Amino acid sequence: MKRCIFILFACLFSFQALAAIDTWQFKNEAQEQQFRQITEQLRCPKCQNNNIADSNAMIAADMRQKVYELMQQGESREQIIDYMVARYGNFVTYEPPVTPSTLILWILPALFALGGGLVIFRRSLRSRRMVTEESAILHADAEVAEEDENLQQPEISGMWPYLLGGIAFIVLSLGMFMKTSSVLPVLEWRKVTEQTPQLLQRVMNPKSAPLTIEEIARLRLGLRSQLQDTPDDLHGWLMLGRISQVLNDPQEMKQAYERALQLSPRSTEARMGYAEVLTRSANPQDVAQAGEILKGLLKENHSDPDILNLAAFNAYAQDNYAEAIAAWKVMLQLVPADDPRRAVILRSIQQAEQQLSALGK
Repeated sequence: MKRCIFILFACLFSFQALAAIDTWQFKNEAQEQQFRQITEQLRCPKCQNNNIADSNAMIAADMRQKVYELMQQGESREQIIDYMVARYGNFVTYEPPVTPSTLILWILPALFALGGGLVIFRRSLRSRRMVTEESAILHADAEVAEEDENLQQPEISGMWPYLLGGIAFIVLSLGMFMKTSSVLPVLEWRKVTEQTPQLLQRVMNPKSAPLTIEEIARLRLGLRSQLQDTPDDLHGWLMLGRISQVLNDPQEMKQAYERALQLSPRSTEARMGYAEVLTRSANPQDVAQAGEILKGLLKENHSDPDILNLAAFNAYAQDNYAEAIAAWKVMLQLVPADDPRRAVILRSIQQAEQQLSALGK
């Protein structure tokens, strides 16, 4: 129930304006070793020549983070690799799995070797036959010459199957390379990065049509690529935090606001974003930390409806229903009488009062 209420608040009271750090804690040394092995076995889609353990690309950092999350969820090595293949394609593995789409990659070398052996065997038989025929020429005249001419014709026509086979081999190889390599994803990534400035302009222009979820996802990819080159762009990290909030990606949202706080510890927006991530956490210590951040923000601006709303939900999440009710009542005094949020605030107060009554307070 609390989580549902929070999601509703996040939608109605979102902020007005829209290098991950690899710091992980492992349960034991064996789990850390498994993490290193998996990340060394996955190839970076952007760098191509590096595994994600050695790559500094932003997408490699995302993949490392996802590997860590899946490991903490108890996923096995095979399940993690299957997830990465499903998301990024077979290129991320240094050895394509044996599937209907990649089976040809495993069969073609054997077929090529077999075909080469057959060619050598046939040419060997033909050479021996030609030696025999040359000895027979010494004892024949015009009839032997005519026979030799007939023997040469099949040799020319017999090359066509090998030529067609070679062409088929090249076509199949190119087709499977395009399907299993990262050429198409890289081309798509470049296309997305070219669209980033236009998408950013649409986000910043209130008169523009709102972005679709697909466009927001593209903007996130392009923005992360830009931040790879400009890691000190505070506005970019704040924007990434808001986009991650819309896409319901709390992990990336947390990373973005952590980076923004490193660049500007007094940024109100960065502190609010970070407090919201912590409030959504299932860890009571994170929720309590968010409460301390929000208290500091309220001291600076006690009449900001967004801060009050987040502080109210944070108090609600900590079962401080009286404090939550007080914050929401202050909000009622600040929002206009015709503001549709008033109905939501009144329902929230009613819900908190019911919880307070159930506790007998």
